[in-house]
Amino acid sequence: MPYDGQPLAFGGDYNPEQWPEEVWEEDVRLMREAGVTLVSLGVFAWARTEPRPGEYDFGWLDRVLGLLHGAGIGVALATPTVVPPAWFYRAHPEALPVTREGVRLAFGSRGAICHSDPHYRAAAQAITARLGERYGRHPAVVLWHVHNEYGAPVMSCYCATCERAFRNWLMDRYGTLGALNHAWGTAFWGQQYGDWDEIGVPAATPTVANPAQQLDFRRFADAQARAGFRAERDVLHRLSPGVPVTTNFMAAPSQCDTADYWAWAKEVDVVTNDHYLITDGRRTQVNLALAADLTRSLAGGAPWLLLEHSTSAVNWQPHNPAKEPGQMARNSLSHVARGSEGAMFFQWRQSRFGAEKFHSAMLPHGGTGARVWREVVELGARIGELADLRDTRTRADVAMLWSWESWWAQRLEWKPSAALDARERLDAFYEALYDRHLTVDFFPPSAAGDLDPARYPLLVVPQLYAAPASLSAALERYVSRGGTLLVSFFSGIVDEHDAVHPGPHPGALRDVLGLTVEEFDPLLPGERITVTTPRGETYEADLWSEHVVPGDGCETVAVFAGGRTAGRPALTRRALGEGAAWYLATRLTGDALAAVVDLALADAGVTPADLPRDVELVVREGESGTYRFAVNHTGGEVKVTLPDGRQAAVATGAVEVFREPR
Repeated sequence: MPYDGQPLAFGGDYNPEQWPEEVWEEDVRLMREAGVTLVSLGVFAWARTEPRPGEYDFGWLDRVLGLLHGAGIGVALATPTVVPPAWFYRAHPEALPVTREGVRLAFGSRGAICHSDPHYRAAAQAITARLGERYGRHPAVVLWHVHNEYGAPVMSCYCATCERAFRNWLMDRYGTLGALNHAWGTAFWGQQYGDWDEIGVPAATPTVANPAQQLDFRRFADAQARAGFRAERDVLHRLSPGVPVTTNFMAAPSQCDTADYWAWAKEVDVVTNDHYLITDGRRTQVNLALAADLTRSLAGGAPWLLLEHSTSAVNWQPHNPAKEPGQMARNSLSHVARGSEGAMFFQWRQSRFGAEKFHSAMLPHGGTGARVWREVVELGARIGELADLRDTRTRADVAMLWSWESWWAQRLEWKPSAALDARERLDAFYEALYDRHLTVDFFPPSAAGDLDPARYPLLVVPQLYAAPASLSAALERYVSRGGTLLVSFFSGIVDEHDAVHPGPHPGALRDVLGLTVEEFDPLLPGERITVTTPRGETYEADLWSEHVVPGDGCETVAVFAGGRTAGRPALTRRALGEGAAWYLATRLTGDALAAVVDLALADAGVTPADLPRDVELVVREGESGTYRFAVNHTGGEVKVTLPDGRQAAVATGAVEVFREPR
């Protein structure tokens, strides 16, 4: 874990280069007042640190590190490689990324990087090496923070350098042109390649480009950025032994679709995440819980760190409401409940200029007289009181499969319905489980065969369009040993090259589900369809229906009551060994989806906690004891029942932590 022996992390991005030096001492004094234990430093400071090529100014950074260390505040020192200086782009304009339409983006923002450009890679490693040489053993530096939010806003570049690098990547992946032509299905539309130099990047084309080529290019772009991270990480490992290296993820699927975080998680020493509330009318705490559960899962269940969130409003959405009183603490402690070793913010002092000047901060424009500041000080004290829970682990109840690569493939053009959205199904199924007060662990499809039904009695596959053929056998092992599987429609359809699996749909999942799908029959916008059960329950569905043919041992639990699929199964269950596999062939939402989830939970023997809606009860446990976080998002006081039978009150909008020593 990061910064061993340190307290729980509380603080945020510190950008002293935005402020005159006389402000720095005040900053450190106020940090101590707020209980700050860790700051991220230097994220955007390349131009300040290397104002001209090969000319370095470390004096300011020496002084800031000295002030912070003297105050007992640890530092996550960043490599500032997300924004190279203007002089770099003047010398190497080819390092600016090119869009799919052939437009070269300009300097003047952040993240304008071609990750394949050799000049950028050399410069990034050079500044990283200079920082590692100077500060690799500095007592204040307890964590290295490489780059910032890879893929925001640019991951893919379509320049000539990337084209050459893409060909080399393809040669390594496929070995021969014959293997590539087969994997990409280039016989379709006469796209066969006879020479490696004929292959380009999937730039703008007259109509839909080869989907397998597009999918591989997404993989390539992600791999190029990850290679850049590894290069910086390895420099720091050499120059700063024993200090962990990370980069901040954006793991909530609604916030980032450019990185395969299952692959990235293998490269960092500690998983960190940034999370911001998406204010689109939905309950923001559900996406927060999903993001935290997913980040913990990327860490393999180990503690992780929330490296950024906001004290109040953000400034990059169309509408950016402030957080209500107490919401900052509730959000922060919800992340801690789900495994974070603290709560960090962007940023410490609110900027006066630049694109994010209206983004909230720990020290707002209103100064120490503002409500946000008072709540920051209170939260700092609260985080400090929870130091004993370090290294405890969050207990999960059920499991889900999620794949960024499948999501990439599904989002390519020309699917049976343009409204298909794997992220929407993920959110919907997660919300149903959240409303049953269940904590979720996520896994990639490759881990399905190792899941223990005794540990995870229910496994949900909310939508997995692309799946390897081996997944069916892995899921059969899980189910036959007593697991309950719940699969949503349009799953298991194609392989890793976006090629349809041989035989009837749903290819990779056909055997474990015990059924076939003769034909997809999507619904038009505004069209609804009724689903009924033999007991008379009715549910209204939309978006999707299909012609399901159950096989031997697969029972029909509910049918489509009208439309083109009238009388066809809408929900099935197949008993297999000691478990069962369920399949839902349409889109249900709200209470209707919850009813199906309840059927699967009952089949799995999972009894949800008896709590009001919008109340979370999350457990962390370890050597220091068991910590029960009761999080009340409702408008009134609620009561929770503790293991000893006591009724404990949790005030409106509050978080209570109940500790049971070992």
